[in-house]
Amino acid sequence: MPVPVPRQRDTSATESAHTAHTAHVAHASQAVVHATAPQTSLTLLVIEDDPAGGLTVPEILDADRHRIRLRTARNLTEAARLLTPDVHCILLDLSLPEPGAATAGAGSRTAVATDTAVDQLAILREVLRIAPRHAVLVLTAEADAERAAEAVRVGAQDFLLRDELDGRLLSRAIRYAVERKRADIAQYKLAESKLRAQENARLERGLLPNPLLEGSDLRFAARYRPGRSRALLGGDFYDTVRTPDGTVHAMIGDVCGHGPDEAALGVELRIAWRALTLAGLCGDDLLSTLQEVLEVERPCEEIFATLCTVDISPDGRRAGLCLAGHPAPLITRPGRPARLLPYENNGPALGLLPKARWPRRQVELGGSWSLMLYTDGLIEGRIGDGKERLGQDGMVEMINRHLDQGLSGEALLEASVTEARRLNGGELTDDVAVVMLSRAES
Repeated sequence: MPVPVPRQRDTSATESAHTAHTAHVAHASQAVVHATAPQTSLTLLVIEDDPAGGLTVPEILDADRHRIRLRTARNLTEAARLLTPDVHCILLDLSLPEPGAATAGAGSRTAVATDTAVDQLAILREVLRIAPRHAVLVLTAEADAERAAEAVRVGAQDFLLRDELDGRLLSRAIRYAVERKRADIAQYKLAESKLRAQENARLERGLLPNPLLEGSDLRFAARYRPGRSRALLGGDFYDTVRTPDGTVHAMIGDVCGHGPDEAALGVELRIAWRALTLAGLCGDDLLSTLQEVLEVERPCEEIFATLCTVDISPDGRRAGLCLAGHPAPLITRPGRPARLLPYENNGPALGLLPKARWPRRQVELGGSWSLMLYTDGLIEGRIGDGKERLGQDGMVEMINRHLDQGLSGEALLEASVTEARRLNGGELTDDVAVVMLSRAES
């Protein structure tokens, strides 16, 4: 039975409940559709085994009174060929026979459709599979309304009854179906984004370290922000542990590059550092062994990593400092401006020289202090529109401004990363990791 010729008529108050419902929903969404509809006319793909029906007449109009373009297909094979990106909506006749079935007479089509309802919904599922981003309307006889409702539950946007169809109702249904599909896709993307964020948060909690400071009077704070879009972790890494003798060891490092391989190598180096530190290694011995780990695990010989390690004595008043091509830490003391620790005679980055050495420098901390370790992502952001970067001197000035405002710990780190981003005019392109250890003498 061919699809009927659309007839232009007004919708009467005595029409069927389904027709009234479709018109009401279409009218309610008409303002939104009109505001968001593309300037180009809509294209409708009709899947029906007798495409000589009346849908070829140019009386189906969109909200802007543009003609809705029609394409017709006799079967799913033709439909797949005609399903180009400019198709907005599909109208599927649920009386379409199963591919390969003999063509039934017009008088027996309804009976065949009723007997093969499962197969015809399978055809709908196949249409939804090959056209997941397209709106789909189904056309059926009034006697098949129950199966049509099931088609909507399967995934069609709406159903139309063949005996009640006219051009005005069809054009409204098309616009409604297209906008509903767009809304469904947007909702799906939003839910997918929320799920990804939740999974990322769980994964980050598993990859980022938990400081082992039980028994220490030091306070710990950290901030981490990967530079890559949607990245879980970048190439920056850090950790803090307390060994049985009461010494607190902290480190921060940066693997060159920003890809997933560099992020994975950073996690491997952090885990190796923790294991070696708990095993009793320190200073040059520790860094030499970490270089061996890097040389084995890095994806290519050009990869290197910078590292800063400190070991704070059990009384909290002194620290040993080793720098492997990494920026020197910053120290703050009550009533005194922040300053950088000495960084002379530091060693090269890990992975650059096969037999490098890393001297350990003794640093006096005092009674009350805060020690900030950071990666170069914090200091390499630009200042304004020019090429000037924040740099270490600019970072020290920034920290001192925040100290004058009474900030410390977590609040100080958050304010510093936020201001560096603001000065850069947007997200920092490099990974940023900042760690702060603090001691207040009683």
